[in-house]
Amino acid sequence: MARHNSFAGRLYRGEVSFDFVSRKKLWYSISGAILAVSVLALLIFGLNFSIDFKGGSQFTFPAPKATATQIESVVNTATGGADASAQEVRPIGKPSFWQVQTGSLTPGKSDAVQDALVANYHVPRGVSGVAVTTVSASWGSQISQKAAEALIAFLIVIVAYLTIAFEWRMAAAALVALAHDIVITVGVYALAHFQVSPATVIGLLTILGYSLYDTVVVFDKVRENTAPILGTRKYNYSQAANLALNQTLVRSINTSLIALLPVTAILIVGTLLLGNGELKDLSLVLFVGMLSGTYSSICIATPVLADLKERDPQYKLLAKQVAQRAAGGRAAIRKARQAAVAGTASGKGTAAGNGGAGASAVSLPGSDLEDDGDSPGAAADGVAGDQVPASQPAVPGQTIGSGAAGRAGAAARQPGQRQQPTRRPGSTNRRPSGKKKRR
Repeated sequence: MARHNSFAGRLYRGEVSFDFVSRKKLWYSISGAILAVSVLALLIFGLNFSIDFKGGSQFTFPAPKATATQIESVVNTATGGADASAQEVRPIGKPSFWQVQTGSLTPGKSDAVQDALVANYHVPRGVSGVAVTTVSASWGSQISQKAAEALIAFLIVIVAYLTIAFEWRMAAAALVALAHDIVITVGVYALAHFQVSPATVIGLLTILGYSLYDTVVVFDKVRENTAPILGTRKYNYSQAANLALNQTLVRSINTSLIALLPVTAILIVGTLLLGNGELKDLSLVLFVGMLSGTYSSICIATPVLADLKERDPQYKLLAKQVAQRAAGGRAAIRKARQAAVAGTASGKGTAAGNGGAGASAVSLPGSDLEDDGDSPGAAADGVAGDQVPASQPAVPGQTIGSGAAGRAGAAARQPGQRQQPTRRPGSTNRRPSGKKKRR
């Protein structure tokens, strides 16, 4: 019983609902602003690729009392260039150290950098205290090419699967959500100047799969809810899709929270305890991508799908019919209340002239009125057309008239009095012709 009355159960039954789909303009505006900032950051700052992509040399040595600008100046002077990038790494419980990345260097210039660092910062153990890692430019270009190929192949396979398993509109909506997640994640990396390494690409493919998994679960429920709506004509596509989104909302949030807990732990350990490295690069992109993927699966994918589906003529007609039905229902209630108020005023006038015979025949305001065949015209002339002639004696319990006056007479009967069937004037109990009464 507790689970039946829980918040998740009420969401699933539609007793509580968050209207995500109808607020699509709000979500589009928020996402548009974030995407604009991401694109601007990418154009202005660019991405900080590691030497695994661009090739070059990396020098690692114990951290002296110096700044990144001073170390970059020493390295640029030794190499004769201006592309050095220095970063201090401070792992918890371990001595801090510096990492300096440069472009591709010849063996002579690499030795010159080591000598300059030892001479300026008194590195312990001399030249052997400066670790050098070199990656060729051809290796970096191959890594970049393979990463791009993996991303393109992933997107092609996903679109093909969604088109076959669901339909092309769902595939297009999922692809929009995936592009949304990619641009936001890349923009965060450009804005914060995080380093992009091969581990970052692996993490990016992972979060795209995670975001797609969440979107497919929502779309499966949307397909289940929207299957009968063309026959019932009670809900339009957006309403049915929004119900499916609410039914899977708690599951999406719980899944994201459970997935973010270990990723957050890895990010903290990789940043504070181990310093810069593959573990930090992997956990960072997972953390940013999972947040973006959860948001896109709820606020982007389903609203985009509803937009695409309601461009279809049959769903466009369905939305129009549902809107007309809703407007007609409200208009009928207003019309009934107006008629009740008018009937009350008319009943008071009748009561003043005829002893209040028809005052009790008025319906209560807001009550549901059913079509019983009495049109306004019939109610107006029912007294004149169906009255019993004056020469005909009245039948006990007979209701005078079948229109508004008849209903008024029925309402004026004494409580508990049973209504007798109305007989036509002059009618008698006759036996069929040709039959005689048996004696």
